[in-house]
Amino acid sequence: MLGSKERNGKSRRGRWVVFITVWTFLLALSFSFLSEMVVRNLPLMVAYFLLVAIIIIGIVFDIIGISVTASDAKPLNGMAAQKIPGAREAVVLHKNAGAVSNFCNDVIGDICGIVSGAAGAVIVARFVVIYPNIKGASLGILLSSFIAAVTVGGKAIGKNIAINRASDITYKAGRFLYLFRRRTRIGVLNDDKNEGRKR
Repeated sequence: MLGSKERNGKSRRGRWVVFITVWTFLLALSFSFLSEMVVRNLPLMVAYFLLVAIIIIGIVFDIIGISVTASDAKPLNGMAAQKIPGAREAVVLHKNAGAVSNFCNDVIGDICGIVSGAAGAVIVARFVVIYPNIKGASLGILLSSFIAAVTVGGKAIGKNIAINRASDITYKAGRFLYLFRRRTRIGVLNDDKNEGRKR
């Protein structure tokens, strides 16, 4: 028979899987719709820059997810003991590395992939309307290949950076969450314990 801790752990994991699946569906649906509507109404050059920005967001979150997983708890705990702003949040990120990696690498990464593909399709459609002599199929293949190459290449470079500077990047992510909470009063992390009352 399973102990209460094991049952609670499995229950939490089950709820997390359901939550993240539903949340990913809603986010992907919303962002795909919004990006398509936005790209459709932007100047073509601005739409290109937006596409590149979406790809970069996916790469940045991939770096954060890998860094949190590869980070060392000792320097983060040391900074937290010195009450360095953002260090406590970095420790919480490290402790929840599985969930953070799942969100950053899988949820945000997949959503950025879906959104960049949708944005690319809209750009191709608009380009063909403006330049009807260009074959849409060929342009679509070229743009899809460009998106895939930049995404894969960017993530490959990002992985090396993430592994070599894991703890530093994790602290910077924690620092961002700390500043975000100070300015908006919105706590992204659940495991803040008494930090909210101390600061």
